[in-house]
This record gives sequence, C-alpha cells and structure tokens, in this order.
Amino acid sequence: MEPGSPHERVGAHGPVDARAHLDVATQAIQTVAAHPSAPLPTQGPGVGAGVRTAVGGSELAVFPLMLGGAEFGWNIDRAAAFAVLDRYAELGGNALHTSDRFGAGRSEFILGQWAASRGVRDDIVFAVRVGAHPDNPGLGSVNLVRAVEASLERLASDRIDLLYLDASSFPLASLEDALATAEWLVEKGKVRAIGAYGLTPEQLVEARILSSAGYPRIEAVDVPYNLMRRGEYEGDMRFVAGAQGLAVTPSHALEHGFLSGMHRSRLGIGHSVRAEQLSKLMNRRGARALKALDVVAGELELPHAAVAVAWLLAQHGVVAPIVNAFTASHVDELVRGVGVRLGRAHRADLARAVD
Repeated sequence: MEPGSPHERVGAHGPVDARAHLDVATQAIQTVAAHPSAPLPTQGPGVGAGVRTAVGGSELAVFPLMLGGAEFGWNIDRAAAFAVLDRYAELGGNALHTSDRFGAGRSEFILGQWAASRGVRDDIVFAVRVGAHPDNPGLGSVNLVRAVEASLERLASDRIDLLYLDASSFPLASLEDALATAEWLVEKGKVRAIGAYGLTPEQLVEARILSSAGYPRIEAVDVPYNLMRRGEYEGDMRFVAGAQGLAVTPSHALEHGFLSGMHRSRLGIGHSVRAEQLSKLMNRRGARALKALDVVAGELELPHAAVAVAWLLAQHGVVAPIVNAFTASHVDELVRGVGVRLGRAHRADLARAVD
C-alpha cells in the first residue's frame, strides 16, 4: 500500500491497514442508518474507527465527517459539548474543526479539555483556522506565530494537525510570507499540515507554484458549500482543487441548519440563533429545496441532515464536510449520511430543485 492511501490509518503506532476494519465500520454505520434507536455495536476506539480518508497528500487521515466547534463556548456549554464530542468519538469520528475566533477562543479550550480528559489526543486530528482573531489579525508572520501559539495553549496541545490559513477577514499582504511562516511552524513541529480558508483559486495556484520552490503545500481547502450554496465552490475553485488534489472540507454543510428540514417558516425561527440567515432562505427556492429533501429523505428513511451530508460526500473532491451539532442525537443523524450513497436520480432531483 502506498503511503497516504485513503485506506491507510495513521495512528500512535504508525500506519495501520484500515481494510481489516472497513467491513465492520461500514456495517456499523449501516446499522445506525437502518435502526437509529438500536444499541450501537462497538469495535476498538469507535464504530467507524477504520473509516478514514487521506487529507490531500499529507499523512493525516480523517473520518469522512468533521465535527465543528463553532457552537462550543457560545451556544453550547462545556457539559453539552462533551456529550456531543463523546457521541462523535463513539461513532468513530476523529476530526475536530474549530477557529481561534469561535467563542473568543472558548471553543478551543473545550476541545482541548475534552481530548485531555478522555486521553485521546493522539487519536484526534485538530483542524484549526487562524487569522481572524482580533488579538492576532491576519496572516502576517508575527501575528500568525502568535495565533498558533495562543491556539496551542488553549488546546493544551503541542501541535495543530491541520492549520487552515484564514484569509477571509483581513487582507493577505503576502502569501509567500504566510507560507514561509507556515514552513517554520511545520519545521518546529507545531503544525503537521496546511490548509486554506478564504483564498481565491488564483491564490491557490500561486501557493502551488511556491510549493515547488520548497514552501509547504496546501493540502486542504475549507470553503462554504452545500446544496443551497454552490457558487463559491463549483467553478474555478472546484477545478483548482481537483487539479491540485486538495482535500475539500466544506463548512456550512447544513446552511445554518436550514437543510436539517426543521425550519419551515419565519414564524418558527424567532428564537433561533441563526434567525437572520434562515429568514433569507424562506423563499421559493428554499421551499423547492425542502420539498426535494422531503422526497429523498422519505424514500431512504433518513433525516434531512443525513441526506444533506450524503449529497456533499457525493461531490467531486469532498473528503469531510464540517458539521455542527447541538446534541448527541444531532450527531447520530449527521453520521448516518456517511454510510449513504445517493443514486444519480436523487442527486439530480436535489440539484434541479435549487437551480
């Protein structure tokens, strides 16, 4: 098996062939899909422990669904977050995504405390965006180093596994300087692999040219993408990501919860933390999308959220959508999407509904 194969799991004791675990993991996920209330079988550290996908050309391998920490320390307290994290790990999840600005850093504190209390740091991939925190804004060399050091302290970790360079909030003065600093961070063992958020397709091309001169390669790209929000990825970004072999880890997988099917009218979102975003989707296009999801979810006997995840995983280049969950039951619904392969007709019906 070649290093970096999608079937290779990198663990504390080196590469492990995941083929031996794949049948057990797949069967377990299918059991969850068919019988959501039934007790879950266990195998090793988690049900889906052998289900791993390579992150670009790096040595990282992740469960095909990243658990986001955007709500931790903001809308979810420590105890509720721990329950969500425990359930995700029980189902085989190993990739936790956050940003140094989520909850003003509280998200990182919670993730670090959970990993330490459960003794699972070496089994977890911490994926962290930096560059948008007001204390260390942008990706200039000094602020980038300070941001990483601050995140490491909050995570109680000696390394960030996948560092997303976040260029979405502040102007990027020099991509070359940012990559040079990232190279130093990798050499010091503070970062294992580099990703990007907010870079344009042209900047990703520039980054690949710089990598040929010895700078670290960008291995993953985080871009907002879902059934309702397709323009930012489909087009030049998808072409560049495919040409470079980037792992696409789309954020906003449920479009602020709209694709969960739980929000149908403006009257029902008055107390939602995403009320403003959700209200913009309450139109004819949104209604068509929900109607199409109703049909597919009904035919497959799946929650709407699972169908939304399955749709993303069926798209070219998508390795692991980033999802947020408020409760352990939300995690159950979302993970069911990992074990589902949408047919061509279902994918076409969903796409046609929002075109």
